[in-house]
Amino acid sequence: MQETLAGGCNSPVRSGWSVGEKPFVQSRGDGAYAFDENGERYIDYIMGYGPLLFGYNNPALTSGLDELAARGALFGSTHAEEERLAQRIRGHVPSMERVRFTTTGSEAMMSAIRVARAFTGRDLVVRFAGNYHGHFDAALFSAGASAQTTQAGPSGIPGGVMQDVAVARYNELESVERAIRGRESELAAIVVEPVCANMGLVKARKDFLKGLRRQADASGALLIFDEIISWPRAGMGGEQAVIGIRPDLTAIGKVLGGGFPIAAFGGHEDVMAVLAPDGAVFTGGTHAGNPFSVAIAHRVLDLLAAHPEYFAQVRGLAERLALGIRGIFVRQNLAYNVAQYESIVDFMFRNGPPVRDYDDARGSDGKKYAAYYRAMRERHVLLPPSQNEVMFLSTAHTESDIDETLKAIDESLAEIEHAAP
Repeated sequence: MQETLAGGCNSPVRSGWSVGEKPFVQSRGDGAYAFDENGERYIDYIMGYGPLLFGYNNPALTSGLDELAARGALFGSTHAEEERLAQRIRGHVPSMERVRFTTTGSEAMMSAIRVARAFTGRDLVVRFAGNYHGHFDAALFSAGASAQTTQAGPSGIPGGVMQDVAVARYNELESVERAIRGRESELAAIVVEPVCANMGLVKARKDFLKGLRRQADASGALLIFDEIISWPRAGMGGEQAVIGIRPDLTAIGKVLGGGFPIAAFGGHEDVMAVLAPDGAVFTGGTHAGNPFSVAIAHRVLDLLAAHPEYFAQVRGLAERLALGIRGIFVRQNLAYNVAQYESIVDFMFRNGPPVRDYDDARGSDGKKYAAYYRAMRERHVLLPPSQNEVMFLSTAHTESDIDETLKAIDESLAEIEHAAP
């Protein structure tokens, strides 16, 4: 594949480089299963890195696609379904008083930051190590995920960009205060993932998020929540509804499209008023709000409205998996910690308390994870080929899938942890 695809992939994490493995070449997906090019079935916990809350090929999302496309997959004009979708999103996430659609989460976050800078007339942005907001310049360095981008020059990021972005420590308010000390009047925005899934699974402490709200208000800056992963996995109101904190801007995506490309950002009416044509800030895209993806997003919301029990169902599966892994750790005398939140499960090869920030995550044993990834793949369980990523569950997974996975975990850990040196 490297003869034609740069690096043999279109997203580096898929290449398997961080686990020293050849990429998994997938031929199709069905329910909770991925199939390789030989037709072999694997229980899939990548789930497209989050969007596939309903698994592959859920009929509620994939039936009648020809009919949708026949109406026009792309318009060069605004259409009524964009407005209706924005109203539905605002009904679930009230802080998104005005909404604009994009194609990807990276675009949504890039646009939200631009809006914050325009609204405040300031340049400085504070974000957190291990929080992944996309692959645009201001977001990529020290971002966790599989980026491993710590130096600007070799990564194609202008050094000047780094002067207007301060990277603080997650779950530590003091690091935010240090980052902006003497520059409070320059602060445009504090940008945070309330639930992180790119340095393992790490939730922000409620007092930390409340402190960010206070700091933003005191500095005259905006608070931006990146809920591209957490909405609606944390519930229809997102994590902001769970913790009771209202950000000024929010970005959503992934699950919204059910596997098709669509994302959005939104916020207070006065903040979003800086966007053209009302204001001076341009954001747009050929495929932004395209009728095909918008129609799928309506189907996603319809499915969740018709089946509110799905949240408890998939949470129960995640709890079953997490509990089973903890039992394996006890039996095998391993001092690792399992993190589980709603439909996300994760553990790292790291002794001690749960991961709190990126420094903790970087202290995990990457070589062991690589061996574990290979051992699980041999047992036909597909995990993300990077220890920074997490296991996403879907409504298509079953209890028998969980039990088969736990058996594979038990065997794999015994193989790599207790093998003779």
